[in-house]
Amino acid sequence: MKLSSTWLLALGTLASCQYLPLNKTATPAEPSFNKFGDATLQHIYTLQDRRNTTELLPYLGSSNTAHREQAALAFASVQDTLAIPSLQTLLGDSAVAVREASAYALGQVGHAKAEDALIRHIQQEQNQEVQAELLEALGKVATAKGVDFLAKYKAPNLTALGGQAWGLYRAGSRQQHTPLGVEKAVALLAATNPYEARLGASQFLARTPKLDLTKYREPLLNAATNDQTPEVRMAATQALAKVRAVDKAQFLSKLAQSDPDYRVRLNAIRAMSGLGFKEIQPAILAALQDQNINTAVATSEFLLGNSAGAPTEPLLQVLPNLQDARVRSNVMWVILKNSQPHSRSFLNQRYKQQYENARTPYHKAHLLKGLSGDVENYRYIADEMFAAEQPVIATTAMDALILMRQQPDFPKRLESDFATIFKRAVGTGDVALVGMAAAAIRDPKFNLRSQYPDFSFLTQAQQKLQLPRDMETNIELQKAIDYLNGKSETETPQNPFTHPIDWALVRTIPVDQQVLLRTEKGNVKLQLFVEDAPGTVANFVELTRQDFFDNLYFHRVVPNFVAQGGDKRGDGWGSSDYSIRSEFAPLNYREGYLGMASAGKDTESNQWFITHSPTPHLDGRYTIFAKVIEGMDVVHRLEVGDKIVDVELLQQLPVASGAAR
Repeated sequence: MKLSSTWLLALGTLASCQYLPLNKTATPAEPSFNKFGDATLQHIYTLQDRRNTTELLPYLGSSNTAHREQAALAFASVQDTLAIPSLQTLLGDSAVAVREASAYALGQVGHAKAEDALIRHIQQEQNQEVQAELLEALGKVATAKGVDFLAKYKAPNLTALGGQAWGLYRAGSRQQHTPLGVEKAVALLAATNPYEARLGASQFLARTPKLDLTKYREPLLNAATNDQTPEVRMAATQALAKVRAVDKAQFLSKLAQSDPDYRVRLNAIRAMSGLGFKEIQPAILAALQDQNINTAVATSEFLLGNSAGAPTEPLLQVLPNLQDARVRSNVMWVILKNSQPHSRSFLNQRYKQQYENARTPYHKAHLLKGLSGDVENYRYIADEMFAAEQPVIATTAMDALILMRQQPDFPKRLESDFATIFKRAVGTGDVALVGMAAAAIRDPKFNLRSQYPDFSFLTQAQQKLQLPRDMETNIELQKAIDYLNGKSETETPQNPFTHPIDWALVRTIPVDQQVLLRTEKGNVKLQLFVEDAPGTVANFVELTRQDFFDNLYFHRVVPNFVAQGGDKRGDGWGSSDYSIRSEFAPLNYREGYLGMASAGKDTESNQWFITHSPTPHLDGRYTIFAKVIEGMDVVHRLEVGDKIVDVELLQQLPVASGAAR
């Protein structure tokens, strides 16, 4: 959907657009550089931050349009069903902005009781943008009735057509769809339709589970091959995984080796799941050596997840050409997994030597995971895990052990040994090892209940946690305790409200505040969204002024998804001694948007990610607080272990007005 516009509350009209470094320790002199100079707007947002429905509801009836809009948007984050009647009333508000905000909030609340009102107002609404927002909101709450309406709806304009496509996608993500809806989505792929309609439809077809798209092979292939935008091509390519065809390996291999955008190429590789290795071998070997590191990484991960039947000889031949440690380790894993027992001893000795000679903790971690292709390496990996000084090595070792345990041919004779390792990991007190071991213990596929007749060690570990910092680990421990107790469901622990928004700081942040992110691969310039996520932006600015992010690493990079950083531990388990609230605004994750990592709603602190491409499944679930405005090519080159050299706020010389985004 369209991103809303924000405006700078400026005192005068000046012209320059140059940027100068801002001293991280300096306090900006002028307050109220954004809409929160309005004390009432600030108060409404504070009530949102406190999840205070009772005091928020009266503001939905305010005589001030901006206050009604802000109150409506507040419920997109609060998500209290008590607000539904009032929000439904606002769908008939005289102000377009209020109607649009109310539609978005009703979708975020996500309750079917709003379905009838949304359908009624879709049929009455005259504004195109509100029509689109209503249609998308309907998809978030739709029952069979709403899904049927979306499939049969005849959009009166191109904007509404985009909203219809996104409505179908939102319903499909909830596994609500019909054959007529699938047919409509395929029709929306046509090149004559607007970008938003094509993108929403392609995402619906790519991400809706359990669709059989065999009869739509030709329009999907056409979109995957010929659409003018890589975002639609990559989603259509992903959807081809749901097509059954004798020449599937052939057309996916062609896409994997011909499309100019790496994201399409790697999606073609991922869509090959289930195909025989012999059919796709040339494309796989070529993709492992793709000039784009993300394609090579994704291909190696595909191999790791689809290793059955992969011959070792061609992989051994290509291995010397693979310089990236992550790619090498995944290929090593497959080689060890599929090698004959008499070959493994020699290979293990060679790969262990590579691990021990690795230059960086991230390289060592990758190679240690590669050794888990041979289950007999489990003691070596466990010893390295418990002796590791760098968290990323210990965490990756645990990941490797869990990967071993997940294999269908895991030896039953080792079940007790692995149960002991998991228990010992919980006893270390390390938040990552505790959390990961707890997740393994409660995995029903492992069937570990009989291994832990006394699971007091889990409750003891839980009592040692520091909250809210260790909330993710706390959640995993509680799930493990409930599983061993025989409970089928766990009530997720909630973070208390302990970190109110620093409004004095917020008011000093311009709506077009920019940030320079220096990395080893180059510079990335960001623009912060203070009016959409003031608490998150203030937190990010404060951490930046403290030099918190300087010299940290991108600890997680998932090709064609996200590059993630901001973790002091460097392994994804590092948090702060406080948490901030989730802030959901009518923004969408497209290429280059920044979101806050979390372990669930209201658990954010210091980790953030940058998206490689549209990721609509994150919309309304993870706070969006910024976007990349320069340097997206750098983001696409980032790898695990790349350093964040410095993060610097930039000060803009005054301008006439804020820029729309």
